[in-house]
Amino acid sequence: MQEEKKQQPADVVAHMMQHDLFSQWLGIEVLEIKEGYSRIRMQVREEMVNGFGIVHGGIPFSFADSAFAFACNNRNVLSVALDTSINFIKPVHVGDQLEAEAKEIHNGRSTGLYHITIRNQHQHEVAIFKGTCFRTHKNLIS
Repeated sequence: MQEEKKQQPADVVAHMMQHDLFSQWLGIEVLEIKEGYSRIRMQVREEMVNGFGIVHGGIPFSFADSAFAFACNNRNVLSVALDTSINFIKPVHVGDQLEAEAKEIHNGRSTGLYHITIRNQHQHEVAIFKGTCFRTHKNLIS
């Protein structure tokens, strides 16, 4: 019987990014990946602004959701969002460079809990995201 090769967290995230067109559209750059952890960056563009002249709330939410996905899936166990929430702390503007850091709080057999902090280029927290995932027990990469 041949032993299954363990996928490295960075390889799993690279595979995810290759197929994640929305994260590509956001312009996400992966900075750091470890088991249960991710750190990513993006530049805010003009087409991301809402009618109030600030960045649409869906942008930081989606950005944090990508960091969450990279952190909870990087052990090569397909995991999906079960519950998410975000707190917007400061407005985000065109030209801001955002960085999201996802940290694992709990890694259970069937669920995981993650805390994601988004900071701008001045190291100001602009949003805090909490995500709970469900583990499907399927491999992301065979």
